[in-house]
Amino acid sequence: MSEILPPPVWVNTKQLLQQMMDDLVTQSRVAVDTESNSLHAFREQVCLVQFSSATTDYLVDPLVLKDLSLLAPIFSNPNIEKIFHAAEYDLICLRRDFHFSFTNLFDTMQAARILGYPAVGLDKLLGDKFKIHTDKRHQKANWAARPLTKEQIHYARLDTHYLFNLRDVLEKELIERGRLVFAKEDFARACLFEEHKPKLNSESWGRFSARKDLSLRELTILAFLCKWRDKEAEKLNRPPYKVVMDDVFVALSKNPPEQKVDLSAAGLSERQIGLWGDGILAAVRHGMDAPLVERRQVETKNDAYLRRLEKLKVWRKNLGLEMGVESDIILPKPYLSALAENPPKDADELALLMKSSPSRVEKYGPQILKLLGVKNAN
Repeated sequence: MSEILPPPVWVNTKQLLQQMMDDLVTQSRVAVDTESNSLHAFREQVCLVQFSSATTDYLVDPLVLKDLSLLAPIFSNPNIEKIFHAAEYDLICLRRDFHFSFTNLFDTMQAARILGYPAVGLDKLLGDKFKIHTDKRHQKANWAARPLTKEQIHYARLDTHYLFNLRDVLEKELIERGRLVFAKEDFARACLFEEHKPKLNSESWGRFSARKDLSLRELTILAFLCKWRDKEAEKLNRPPYKVVMDDVFVALSKNPPEQKVDLSAAGLSERQIGLWGDGILAAVRHGMDAPLVERRQVETKNDAYLRRLEKLKVWRKNLGLEMGVESDIILPKPYLSALAENPPKDADELALLMKSSPSRVEKYGPQILKLLGVKNAN
C-alpha cells in the first residue's frame, strides 16, 4: 500500500474543533490515538489526540484547547465505533485528563493478541499487512514541545490513518477462526470504568518497602531522599529518574555520605553534586535522625488461594499453548484472581463472576469448575 497522503488538519482553535466534530459525528467509525509526555514531565498529560475519519486525519492540540468536552459525545456514542491500537493506556489517559466515558470500541492490538500474533506492535502489523513503515523513534519524543516537527506530525497521523484497514483485516481473521466473540467481550470490558489510583509521588519510596536488603534505617534514609527528589522533579517538571536514578539513592542509603566528596562514590555526577549536593546531604541527615518508617505490609494469601491460583495458571497456560495465544487470552487476569479468591460453588456463580465474558464461561466453564473442585461440573 503506497499513497501520497494530504496533510492532516491541525486542530488548535474552537472553530476547527467544531469543524472536526461536524465530520466525526456523521461517521459510523473513527480511529483514535493519543500521545503523552510521561518520559519528559513530572505529571504526565495528554499532549496530542489523533482522529481519523473516512476522509480526513486530524491532530488535536490539547495544550492549546484546554476544554475538549466537545469530544465526549464521540467517545460515549454507541453508534460510532472507536478504533484504537493498544487502547488500555489511551483510555486511562483520556479518562484521567478529560473524564471521558467510552462505548463501542475495537482494539486492533487485542484483536491481534486473540489471533495469536507473536508481535502485535502497530509498526509490525502495518509493515506485515500493508508494507507501511513507521519510525518508532518518535514514541519517546517530547510531545509537549511545540512546534512538532514534520516527522512527528507524520508519525502521529500514521497511528490512526491505517487503523480502518487493519481493523477490517483482523476482524475477518477473527470471524474465520471463531474468536470474534472473545474480542467483542474484551472490547466491551475495556470500556467499563475502572478507577486507577493516581501515582502518589510524595510516597514514591514505598515501592522499595518490600526489599529485604534494606534495613528500616536505610529505608528511612531512602524515603527522605525520594521526598526531596519528588519536590525537585516537580519544580523542574521532569520525571524523578531524570533528577537522580533509583540505584544511586539505594547506594546512598546503604552508605550514607557525610560530605559532598562522598557523593561521587554512589554514582552522582559532578553536575548533580553541584546542583543538588546540599539538598541530598540534608535529606540523608534527616533520614538518619528521623523516626523509622514502617514497611508496608504485603497482603499474604492463604495456601488454599495459592493452590487454586496455581492450578488455574497451569491450566490456562497449557490451553494457551494449544491455541497459540498468551494465557490471559484464555482467562484474563481479573478473572484469574477473582476465581482463586472466591471460587464459585456452581455454574450459576461462575456465570455471575464472569458475567462480562459469557463466551469464556460457555467454552471453559466446566473445566474451570472441575479445576476448582466443584462436583458435577459438567
